[in-house]
Amino acid sequence: MGVFDRLRLDGKKALVTGASRGLGREIALAFAEAGADVVITGRHQDTLERTAADIRAHGRKAGTLQADMSVPERCEDAFRRLLDEQGPFHVLVNNLGNRVTAESIEKESLESWREVIDLNLTTCVLGTRIVGTSMLERGQGGRIINIASMSGLIANRGIGGRSYETTKAAMIHFTRAAAADWAPHGITVNAICPGLFMTDTNREWNEKKPEVIEAIVEGIPVGRAGEPWEVGPLAVYLASPASAYMTGAALVIDGGYTLW
Repeated sequence: MGVFDRLRLDGKKALVTGASRGLGREIALAFAEAGADVVITGRHQDTLERTAADIRAHGRKAGTLQADMSVPERCEDAFRRLLDEQGPFHVLVNNLGNRVTAESIEKESLESWREVIDLNLTTCVLGTRIVGTSMLERGQGGRIINIASMSGLIANRGIGGRSYETTKAAMIHFTRAAAADWAPHGITVNAICPGLFMTDTNREWNEKKPEVIEAIVEGIPVGRAGEPWEVGPLAVYLASPASAYMTGAALVIDGGYTLW
């Protein structure tokens, strides 16, 4: 088997949460190009259908589930429904998440803190537990990829909402813990830690607070923000047979921002 053959995902089915746009969309499309069928979740049916159509354009099957998974009970129900109706899954990407607030520590409310914890961390834990359990029961291994952030390793300059950094750091350590538990079962668990990528959300940030984006770009050694498609090949590697010996890793893709 050649190098490129080991990166193929033929015969696999992947579940990518929050994949109707942004990095999740690009990961889903990369999986489809590598040969996988892909199921995606999102809050808006129109964007889900557009991404699903692009998956099918690669000759792969695409499934969708419109759901707001930010509430733990709804999130748990959504994952169980996905397994029952569209599973089993060989690959899970816990991509759902966002920086909900830019408030300082002293101003952020308890309600906001809990919202960020549930959106970024609880969704990851529930997805890993529910889909990972099904992988354990099948006994054929699997791949779990958690989309954390470089913000889980540093405190960002010039921006509030420290609950975001906290949840992403917790995701990284949860990744390590799950990897240690499930490595003997052939299930790898890794994290991708993106830096600044010009997703729709960050383009919106750029319109509201261009000085924040400009300051981050000034600190990136390669001199630019990342393009969303650049995360796709890394996700394909982590989902593929080529990464069988890598687990518990937190792979930073940030143009060198965290090198300073």
